[in-house]
Amino acid sequence: MFDFSIVTQWFDALLRDTLGLGDFWSILIECVIVGVLILVGYALLAIALIFMERKVCAYFQCRLGPMRVGPWGLLQVFADVFKMLIKEIFFVDRADKLLYAVAPILVIIGSVGAFGFLPWNKGAGVVDFNVGIFLLTAISSIGVVGIFLAGWASNNKYSVVSAMRGAVQMISYEMSLCLCLITAVILTGSMQISDIVETQTGPWQWLIFKGHIPAIIAFLVFLVAGNAEANRGPFDMAEAESELTAGHHTEYSGMGFGFFYLAEFLNLFIIAGVATTVFLGGWAPVNIGIGAFDQVMNYIPGIVWFLGKSFFIVWLLMWIKWTFPRLRIDQILKLEWKYLMPLALLNLVLMTIVVAFGLHF
Repeated sequence: MFDFSIVTQWFDALLRDTLGLGDFWSILIECVIVGVLILVGYALLAIALIFMERKVCAYFQCRLGPMRVGPWGLLQVFADVFKMLIKEIFFVDRADKLLYAVAPILVIIGSVGAFGFLPWNKGAGVVDFNVGIFLLTAISSIGVVGIFLAGWASNNKYSVVSAMRGAVQMISYEMSLCLCLITAVILTGSMQISDIVETQTGPWQWLIFKGHIPAIIAFLVFLVAGNAEANRGPFDMAEAESELTAGHHTEYSGMGFGFFYLAEFLNLFIIAGVATTVFLGGWAPVNIGIGAFDQVMNYIPGIVWFLGKSFFIVWLLMWIKWTFPRLRIDQILKLEWKYLMPLALLNLVLMTIVVAFGLHF
């Protein structure tokens, strides 16, 4: 498995030693390059996910989806992006203009910040602190504030109802998400994302195998809670088009609406990426203890493994969205507080017992 830190160390030595730049300019240039790469990857993944959503939706509804712009509709998303960029940006009368303008920025900051924690390859993690899981959950929670501010500042009763629904739903399901991540932290003994992936690099060492029943339960609860956290169907009561038009972003246009749209799809990928990282080995290949097979699997780049696993989970969550009917808000909260959170708490105790007595593989 190629270690991408070789490239980063070479580039850092090039700036400091070969070009003779000091610490300040070397770090500044590296931060700018990393920031640009994150934004470019963010945009490209958003385009791919929007296209994938349309085609998966069409498949489940026995139709073709967008087909007119470009071969097989491949350029339709680019046409939509161009249209969104040139649309007029307006402000609502009697709205709180400051909060109205800040809300989409907060949503995109929370999404991009969480996106930076994903480990794409060995040595290619952008943000890798010793409390990475804690910071990931903290930064991703910023989006809740943006959604609530968007509804409140729009001076629209439907947007306010949507904001309240979205805030209470996301805050509620964060409980189960965090409990599932703590379950994985107990099994791996570390909150650092790179350490969590490194513990899964051996044969049958993915956490869903290594932690067996408690890890599988945590993985399934994480998928359900993550789907709700991303405001995806059947948990999309915050946007419920039949009741609230477009929800909290009803009064937004142009890139103000575009930021909410991008964050929704990238939050879906972030949930899939975190599930891949914590439970499915991240960039670690499939190793089963057979030398020749494992050697071939190790030749496949880590980023291919990470993207393949993540897109599989994305496809699974899209399947759920276009298969199950939308839940009522009382059903959504009942599912969390009466079933998922107690199950996650019991599972956390079970994982603690498994680790304490060495019952894991």
